[in-house]
Amino acid sequence: MEQTAMIGGRKAKIAHFFAMLGLIVIFIAYMFPFLMVVINSLKQKRDIIKSPFSWLFTIKGLSFDNFVKAFTQMDFLNAFKNSMLVTVSATVLVTLLASMLAYYIVRNNNLISKIVFALMVASMIIPFQAIMIPLVSIYGGTLNVLNHRLTLIFMHTGFSMAMSVFMFHGFIKGNIPIALEEAAYVEGCTHTQTFFTVVFPLLKPIISTMVILNAMAFWNDFLLPSLVLTDKKLLTLPLSTYSFYGTYSADYGTIMAGLLLCVLPILILYLVLQKQIIGGVVAGAVK
Repeated sequence: MEQTAMIGGRKAKIAHFFAMLGLIVIFIAYMFPFLMVVINSLKQKRDIIKSPFSWLFTIKGLSFDNFVKAFTQMDFLNAFKNSMLVTVSATVLVTLLASMLAYYIVRNNNLISKIVFALMVASMIIPFQAIMIPLVSIYGGTLNVLNHRLTLIFMHTGFSMAMSVFMFHGFIKGNIPIALEEAAYVEGCTHTQTFFTVVFPLLKPIISTMVILNAMAFWNDFLLPSLVLTDKKLLTLPLSTYSFYGTYSADYGTIMAGLLLCVLPILILYLVLQKQIIGGVVAGAVK
């Protein structure tokens, strides 16, 4: 028995070793492009073209000029303001509306609720590219409301509702006991008061998850803003990086620096909310 246990323990250690080795290989392969962006953002253009995969200590001419040039050329402060306004507004709207709708669907298990929820889940499989041209045609040609930040916020909110409702629905159904709401009703609270004073504070894990997922999607989105916004004063950060590309050439060092400037704020947000994100994804998806 003791020998069998030793063999079993040895097999477990070997399996664990190869599993960790596989994870390390996958991590390196996943992070390698990002690492190359960081390295090349500190090189001069000639060094990037000559040897894009060379490490920093193998070249001369290490410089932060690319970041200064990118900051100025992409009008970073204005683009940052536009991205922040769109991202924060759309994220807040999605969080409030999706949580309220999911709560209603969970607590009102009638035919209408089931149909609405089924339609929202079904809409998640429709690719944006399938409705892209009709969307621009209607909002641009018929309604003439393109080139406005409010239009972009409205579209971001609408396209993100289905997934957000699905996640909130699973979390509320599996983690919010109805007894708490019944106690609030006994104390004289209305449905609105019960939701915002009892239910909504308990949604903190899934709210953190959806905030970071939606904020990342809104912040990094290029396709939808490129269809809606054309005025240079309204461009978001991903759109402003397109100014680095010329007709016949591109300044690769400045492009890399601009990409890092774009991703830095959302990366900081992810690091701050990392624990809540993991907990919310697990709790919201199990049910």
